[in-house]
Order: sequence, then structure tokens, then C-alpha cells
Amino acid sequence: MSRFWKIALIVVAVVLVVGVGYHLMHKPGAAGAQAGQQGGRGGQGGPGGQGQGDDKDQAPVPVTVEPVVKKDVPVYLTALGTVQALNTVTVNPQVTGQLLSLNFKEGQEVKKGDVLAQIDPRTFQAQYDQALAKKQQDEALLATARSNLERSQNLAPQGYISKQDLDTLRNTVAQYKASVEADVGAINNAQVQLGFTKVLSPIDGVTGIRGVDPGNLVTTASNIVTITQIHPIYVMFTLPEQNLEMVRGAARGAEPLQVTALDRVDAHPIAEGGVLNVIDNQIDTTTGTFRLRSQFTNEKNDLWPGQFVNVRLKVRTVSGGLVIPSQAVQRGPDGDYVYQVQGDSTVKMQPVKVAGEVGDSHVMIGSGLASGDTVVTEGQFRLKPGSKVKALKPGEVPAAPTAEELQKAKQNGQGGGRRRG
Repeated sequence: MSRFWKIALIVVAVVLVVGVGYHLMHKPGAAGAQAGQQGGRGGQGGPGGQGQGDDKDQAPVPVTVEPVVKKDVPVYLTALGTVQALNTVTVNPQVTGQLLSLNFKEGQEVKKGDVLAQIDPRTFQAQYDQALAKKQQDEALLATARSNLERSQNLAPQGYISKQDLDTLRNTVAQYKASVEADVGAINNAQVQLGFTKVLSPIDGVTGIRGVDPGNLVTTASNIVTITQIHPIYVMFTLPEQNLEMVRGAARGAEPLQVTALDRVDAHPIAEGGVLNVIDNQIDTTTGTFRLRSQFTNEKNDLWPGQFVNVRLKVRTVSGGLVIPSQAVQRGPDGDYVYQVQGDSTVKMQPVKVAGEVGDSHVMIGSGLASGDTVVTEGQFRLKPGSKVKALKPGEVPAAPTAEELQKAKQNGQGGGRRRG
């Protein structure tokens, strides 16, 4: 077959394919089907409108609501704190000797001046007795010297005593007088050393675990026990440097700032009535924080040295703050919001700004709400803007649906099935 006939056959085949396709696309059945589809879409549009109307007929969603309350709100700053003893003293002997006894129990509260331990006093008692005897000896020599001087002074006008001998007698009296004064000092020193054999408590406090046992030879480097004073007691904590001016301004008031110590686990108050007494004079450049010290009476021993606590510092009180339950606030991509109940029992998403926490269960609103507004606190997961709600008080249970409501819900469910079909 020549090349001309091959090309002619290809052209004819293309023409036939185009003609068949055109004929199929313009068949009356296709137009009817297209019209049917449009009619079907139009039919869907009608039930769709009916579906929107059914949303309005649906039963209200039961939710728990609470009103926005206006009240005075204390403003707190929170931080992590450490309990520190008012005073901590390590008791060491001031003399060397054998430890005869310990007169305290570990963990016992002691008072200042209580005898904690007894060191063998015999050596120091002997030194004290020697000092007393030496004083008596020198006092006797001083008395003799004074008598000789007095007799010589009476004989000097008659020329029986030379001036040189008289000066010698005067110097002898002065020498023995100085010896007596030195003996007084030696007696006092021996008495102090003898007193050191009784180890006394330097402060009021609680004893720790003993460091030595009776019978051992103790020196001035031996640690008998450590005493911590816990009445009153300190709580040290730090705050970010941006809070410095707020705290300093509040501390200038007439009343000291109130501090509460909270438990680290469940944040319940374990010690109240503390006061802020010191703001450190510098900011830590490494952490960007400054230190503060508060003081508690600690009458019930609720705080213990070395304990970690959460600290709540009251800096001021906001008059007429707007307060709502914290669970009413939802987080969204654009910030915080609440579901606010409107007059027609529908809800809307209302953006709000949280100004601070109020206790463990409420927050203070800075903007977005007014006193008397009603917000949803439970059941938000079933809501969307425009949803109709049935407002319930906290703890209130919605009533069981009536037969009419059940029948209506059943009919709405069947209608929805037909629309889906």
C-alpha cells in the first residue's frame, strides 16, 4: 500500500471518532440526565434549608453557667522558697578533755544556758585552786612589803634609813601589788576554763544529731551538736527583676507585706501570717532575679529548716475586680475567650484578657466582660457560636426529657436520614 492511502485511512478514522463522540454528547438522554442532576441539586437545596431550620428546632444544650462577680481581689506574686533557720549554731567544746556526759536528747528543744554536755573538770579545777593559792601568797608578800615601807617612812626623818633603801621598799610594794593583780587575772582565766567544762546552749532552738559520744576525748574541733533556732523562722525566695519596683512600692506602705507558705505538692497553705522583712540590695546578673526574706512565727513548727515551699506574696488589692471561674476561660488560636450567654439563650465567643489568678479556682478578667454577664463554666465542648443553651446552676442536673421531646428528637433523626438518603 502506498503512503498516500495510509494517510487517507488515518484521516478517515479520526473523522469517524470525532463524529461518534459528538453524537454521544448531544444525545437527548444526556441532556435529561444533566437536567435531572440539576434538579437533584435543587432538591438538595430545599432539604438543606430545612436542615438549617431543624438546627433551630433542636433541644437546647444543657450547660452550667455562672455570673461575672465584682469584688475586691488581692494580687499575689508566687515563687519557690526555702525555709531557713533564724540562727544555726554548731556547738564545739572550748577546752580539751574527756566527755563525761551528754545532757540532751537528739531533736530536743533547748533553751539558752541549758547544759548540753559535761567535760571532766578536775584538771581545770586544780589550775583554779593553784591560782587562788598564788594570789594568797602574793597578798602575804604585799602585806609584808607595805609594813616595811611604813616603818621605814617613819624612820626616814631621823636619818636611820637611806633614800635608796626607801625607794627599794616602795618598788617592792608595787611589785607585789602587780603580782596580786596578775593573780586575779589568772584566777579569772582558770575560772573561765573551768566553766567551759560545762557546754551550754548559746541559743534557744532544736538540737540535731550528736557528733560525739560520752567517754571520748574532745577538743575544740569536735562537733558536739548543731542547734537551729526555729521560733521565729525565715523563708527565703526570689522574684524576677521586673517585679522589683512593684514589690518596693508596696513595701513602702504602712503595713508590712503579707506572705503565705504553701505546700509544694498540692499548694495548700501550711503557714500563714508571715511578713516580708528584707529585700536584697542587688539583682543576680546570672538569673535576673532578686532575693527576699520573710519571717514567720512558726508557733506550730509547720516550717522546718531546709524545707522547700511555694511562697505567695500579697502586693496589693484590686478594688472591684471582675471574677469568673477559671474553667470558663478557653484557649484559642487568637487568645483566651469565653462562651457568653446572651438574652435569647444563645451563646457567643467573647474574647477576654485574664489579669491574674484569684485563689485556686477563679481568675480576674481585665477586659471583655462586665459585671452581671453570664458565662458558661461546664459543657463548652458541645457548643458553637449561636448554639441555644439551657442554663443550669453549678451542681444542678438537667431534667429528664419528656415524651414529646423524645418524639420530636426521633422525628428529627428520621428526617435527617431521609435527607442523607
